[in-house]
Amino acid sequence: MIRVTRGVTTAVALLALAGAAPGPAYAQPSPGPGAATPSGSPETGTGMPDGWRITGSGTDRHLVWTADERVPMGDARVEFRADGRLLGRPVQEPDGRSFRLPLGDERFPEGTRFRVTAGGRDLDGAGPARSARRAPTAPPAAPAGTPLPANPVDPGKAGRFRTVSGEYDLAPVRLPGFAEPVEMRAAVVGPADAPGKRPVALFLHGRHGTCYTPGTEDVNGAWPCPAGMKPIPSHQGYLKAQRLLASQGYVTLSIAANGINGQDHAAEDGGAQARSSLVRLHLARWADWAAKPATAPAAVRRTAAADLSRVLLVGHSRGGEGVNRAAVDSLDAPPADQDGYHGPVRWKIRGNVLIGPTIFGQNPAPDVPSATLLPGCDGDVADLQGQIYADGTRGVSQGAALHSSVYMVGANHNYFNSEWTPGQAKAPAMDDFSSEDGTDPVCSPGTPTRLTAPQQQTAGATYIAAAARLFVDGDDRIRPLLDGTGRRAPSADPARVITNAVGARRTPAFLPGASVSVSGAGRLCAQIDPDAAKACLSPDEPGRSPHFAYWETSSEPGRDAVAMRWTRAGTPVTVRSARPVSLAGAPSLAMRLVVPPNSTGTVLDVAVTDAAGRRAQLGRVRVDGLPGTERTASYWAREIRVPLAAAARAGLDLRRIGALQLTPRTATGRAWLIDAWGWRPGTPAVRPAALARVDVGRLTVDEGDSGVRTYRVPVRVSGKGTGQVRLFVPTPGSDEVTSRLVTVRPGRQDIDVPVQVKGNDRYGYDETHDAFVKAVRGAVVGAHRGGVTARNDDPMPTVSLTPVADDVAEGEALTWRVTLSTAADADIMGGFEFRPVAGGAELSTADVDRRWVEDTFFFVPDPPRPLSLPVAADAYAAFSVPAGRTSTEVRVPTVKDDVAEPTESLRAALFTYDGNWERVQGPEITGTVRNVP
Repeated sequence: MIRVTRGVTTAVALLALAGAAPGPAYAQPSPGPGAATPSGSPETGTGMPDGWRITGSGTDRHLVWTADERVPMGDARVEFRADGRLLGRPVQEPDGRSFRLPLGDERFPEGTRFRVTAGGRDLDGAGPARSARRAPTAPPAAPAGTPLPANPVDPGKAGRFRTVSGEYDLAPVRLPGFAEPVEMRAAVVGPADAPGKRPVALFLHGRHGTCYTPGTEDVNGAWPCPAGMKPIPSHQGYLKAQRLLASQGYVTLSIAANGINGQDHAAEDGGAQARSSLVRLHLARWADWAAKPATAPAAVRRTAAADLSRVLLVGHSRGGEGVNRAAVDSLDAPPADQDGYHGPVRWKIRGNVLIGPTIFGQNPAPDVPSATLLPGCDGDVADLQGQIYADGTRGVSQGAALHSSVYMVGANHNYFNSEWTPGQAKAPAMDDFSSEDGTDPVCSPGTPTRLTAPQQQTAGATYIAAAARLFVDGDDRIRPLLDGTGRRAPSADPARVITNAVGARRTPAFLPGASVSVSGAGRLCAQIDPDAAKACLSPDEPGRSPHFAYWETSSEPGRDAVAMRWTRAGTPVTVRSARPVSLAGAPSLAMRLVVPPNSTGTVLDVAVTDAAGRRAQLGRVRVDGLPGTERTASYWAREIRVPLAAAARAGLDLRRIGALQLTPRTATGRAWLIDAWGWRPGTPAVRPAALARVDVGRLTVDEGDSGVRTYRVPVRVSGKGTGQVRLFVPTPGSDEVTSRLVTVRPGRQDIDVPVQVKGNDRYGYDETHDAFVKAVRGAVVGAHRGGVTARNDDPMPTVSLTPVADDVAEGEALTWRVTLSTAADADIMGGFEFRPVAGGAELSTADVDRRWVEDTFFFVPDPPRPLSLPVAADAYAAFSVPAGRTSTEVRVPTVKDDVAEPTESLRAALFTYDGNWERVQGPEITGTVRNVP
């Protein structure tokens, strides 16, 4: 049974990423709190909280956070922050509890606040909202606002076709960078009697546990599954949505990806490229079967024929990032050595549906329409970073593709998949959202805003079907459900679903950035910046905005909004463009505006001014906030439209509009303008543009014994045309990240990042030098992150063990000295596994210090047990020899009691971890504890 870590909320403890930061395996296992001798101590004056420590010395210092228990796998990445600033993404160590991040020369001043987060949510309970213990603001007793008008066409209604279902299980495939083959398995649901060839919908689940033991709570992330365990059938969790689509004439398949989930911890991109390869391998098989139907599996032959020129991809969580990458790869091929599919593209992706997705690379496919479902009570990808699938496409390509964000109040992360839902799943499952006391006024089960699992699954299926009807069938009557118009699908009731969007027939008007200035009761603010004076939303404020989801850096140029704050009505905010913008031909001005959660009645007058100074009042708008608490990402933009007819009547030149003015009519308030557009109805045909494609690779070299060598980060530019990306390069040993805009052309080396590697002859950690890119204009990014890794090429010191006190009276400490043959530049870590004592009394958990038992075994067993009897998975007494030192002592403190006992013994075997995290078995030790009368 999985227990909740102290200081970690249930939701995050059970969903935080195992294998937190993909990348080189430069970290060695860390001791948990049970280490007999600490491997490091807080730097002077930092006052580091429990669970945090700094190990090593010089440039080989590491920041380590250790949870009280193993942190199971989930979709969100784990990140370390200091005073709100992103330090980096640590590697999870084999104990499952410890996370380690190289620090280089970085130092922390006194009072530094350290945080460990996953998807924007605190794992260590030390975030500002928790430390302040602020009570969440209670939302209204029912969702605020009048229900949206019903859309005339409801995509959630079942269609007229009878459905059939089955599965296929093909030979597994090998993918680059993955040691074990990955399954080729899918659940197929399709129409049995639909005429002609039918469009295809492919589902890809997210990063969940891979294996379970039937009849128990035992779940792990191994692959292949150990003996006695079965694969978790995550791919069977979308049958409700599949059956709805099949009844409407779609051939659907939901593919299994446990083989990726069990191995993606070492992937630089978190497995996005591998998932793309898997998706395209399945599509290639369907293309083969379409050409030769007799060769298809029985489950495929039972359905209608598939039309691979009309494909919808549906991805949940990391599956969302995977299908996004598959759409990118289907338009511009990835580097062959990174890809598991090398055949022709015999399909066309018409659209993507992304459910609670990750977007680690922040690299949305700009020319493939998308609908992103944002669960308001997501306890895994809690920052709702999937909003960037819309926001991140602005200005990158032609802007013809509609990119919709669908905010679903009261939905959690897991329940979209029935195999991740308690009471429906075959394997152990859970509600991923959890508050500390179970009384969150928005997201706790039973509140007016929280959806039940059946309600959530029905709403999810309805909006997946809406995307299919719009993107694949081209039914423009569905568009108002997705483009921010403000219509609802009655089939999704009682779910409250709100949308905003970019793209389609919008034309850019006021997009905050270098080309606009702000005056009055507002300021241009940075969406990503640790400085509260610059940031749109202070890092110290409870709550989050999906629009301001962090990326790889603590500050990011080029991502801006307009922050408004006023203390009296009538204080205008003017947003002025450096060059006049055209609103000609647009019936309305569409604005995406954020107001604080739970706020109601924010009223703004909207006016525009043309280049000649003529001003027109367009109208008055009211904006209400979403239900939210400090635990939700509810600072989300409502799409507001005002007609432009008044400007035309006033004689303004709509081809040359120079300023937008927003005047509050409420006494006090706050708001944020994300962007403003000239809006037209309709869904234009999308023709992918010729874009340059950028992929950053990783070069691994031996450090050598001496001298300095210069290497270059491998970057490949393919595709077509000329594009622009922003290149980010962290400065080793500091928190500085430099960035610059780079123009790229296929076949040229426009991105040049030299890296110097210094050789030495002492064992140490691998040293990484990173670089990452983001598309700005005319480009698309595949692998966004890479660099140069200088691999340690020196042998690990040998380890010896000598007794210091191995025969003691009760109340004294059994002690051994661990000695290295030579000092290392990395911590040397290991532990002692306790073994049964033959022919005598064995030391029990009642005979040793209670705190030592708790730190070593994670809890104190009752009744007491012999030390050799496992009380927790993979429990051992850990030790570490800090970098630069050659020895440490391991102590087992015993306690004196009044019970007459025979002489008791302890038996244990030493082990250390080598450079590949494999255990190296060492000698056995024995200890004797004599009774004191």
